[in-house]
Amino acid sequence: MKLSPCLIASEADRVAARLAELATQALVDEARLSPKPGLVDARGSGAHQDLTLALMERSAHSLTPVFHRLAIAGWQRPADSALRQEVGRIGREGEQRMMAATAGVNTHRGAIWAMGLLVTAVAIQGGNATPSSSCVLAAQLAQLPDHASPKVFSKGLRATQRYQVPGAREEAQQGFPHVMQRALPQLWHSRSQGASEPAAQIDALMAIMTTLSDTCVLSRGGLTALKAMQQGAAEVLHAGGYQHPAGQAALAKLEQRLLASNASPGGAADLLAAALFLDRATAR
Repeated sequence: MKLSPCLIASEADRVAARLAELATQALVDEARLSPKPGLVDARGSGAHQDLTLALMERSAHSLTPVFHRLAIAGWQRPADSALRQEVGRIGREGEQRMMAATAGVNTHRGAIWAMGLLVTAVAIQGGNATPSSSCVLAAQLAQLPDHASPKVFSKGLRATQRYQVPGAREEAQQGFPHVMQRALPQLWHSRSQGASEPAAQIDALMAIMTTLSDTCVLSRGGLTALKAMQQGAAEVLHAGGYQHPAGQAALAKLEQRLLASNASPGGAADLLAAALFLDRATAR
């Protein structure tokens, strides 16, 4: 039986509302997760002078309507150039909304890019998606040009050019390998080993940090800080993860090294939030 347009629109709105709420909650949960080395968490502001947990949460909630619009825009549509232009426009308007909520502080620009693509990708599939299929569709969108995108150089883009490393754009275009190959497998493995949910999420963050060329860290601390981040995160996992005392000690050591470099792995945090969203919004 063919559904009426009204029923289709109602279903689209229902799923879009759910995806928007899941995306927002993933950002809030990432912000609250503690302890995170160099990052804003429930303990404090990490390496940041202009960020607080309350500001991060306010920013996340300001983006709920943006994620809803992205889900509606992508609902059962092909991942083509027309949708890419619409996603870019909504994303830029979302940045303005975020900046208004934070009085001009960049809290979630990277997250709008990653989460926005994934929310759209899940909606393309009518809400019936897997992490893998969603990342493939998000990559297809990310690979298309956004002709209206402003030609400005962010700190992250400057870092990718200076150090000749991939950044957030390439991560999306490659299908979010740090989400699919690092964060989600570690999250599921740590849970299966009896880790608490916060400990499993911290382990997932560490898994991302072991290999990510985090441009936030590069911008603040250069290659020395990046190598310290990658090595320190690997040491946490080699010690059994955050559920073990040795892993907790390794994380404390990593935090000291990042704070000494005034470095904060914001790129890894964005990808953790993306992983949490996919974990909740899709079927394995």
